[in-house]
Amino acid sequence: MTGTGKLFLVATPIGNLEDITLRALRILRDVDLIAAEDTRRTATLLARYEIHKPLLSYHEFNEARRTAELVENLRNNQQIALVSDAGMPMLSDPGLRLLRAAIDEGIPVEVIPGPSALTASLAVSGLAVEPFLFLGFLPHKGARRRRLLDELAPLPHTLVAFESPHRIHKALADIHELLGDRRVVIARELTKKFEQVLRDHVSALRKSLENRAVKGEITLLIEGNIK
Repeated sequence: MTGTGKLFLVATPIGNLEDITLRALRILRDVDLIAAEDTRRTATLLARYEIHKPLLSYHEFNEARRTAELVENLRNNQQIALVSDAGMPMLSDPGLRLLRAAIDEGIPVEVIPGPSALTASLAVSGLAVEPFLFLGFLPHKGARRRRLLDELAPLPHTLVAFESPHRIHKALADIHELLGDRRVVIARELTKKFEQVLRDHVSALRKSLENRAVKGEITLLIEGNIK
């Protein structure tokens, strides 16, 4: 690609590699460089579609240093694609620092929409999708998580959060105590081989999952206060 440098924010599959869009594939083939949260994971995607482009790691531990380097490349008319491990960059993934730097420099930015665990889980949940509130990952520490849930309790919004399988049981217990016996959805491993969507009141879900390990990537949805 020639002309002014440009930053592309490219959504990638959250599981099934067939979910990549035709436009995303074209952009990934055309850019000069791909900045990836996990180069190994992105390399698997690129190999599937026979795309051969330089990869540069860009993650939470090196984004300050990498941002300056990537902005310099953009100033020198390079076309750069930013991808995360899965889904849309910026949504609980690194990239905001680079995006803001590009905006401040007047560098064109183009978004290539596509798969997202947020929208996929909302669509399949059976809960109201308007309004909803995306929380990112729930706080790791119990006290902070409980304080947040208590603040959100009065809202009519469907709450959407990412959660670790190691903390899901504690999160459900806090939801039950602070929000009451609301309907809850656990969307696990969406678009992957072992995809599972569990829908029930939180009391029933806690009972069914008692003494069971929950594995995989989880999106947790909580019914809003609709009384």
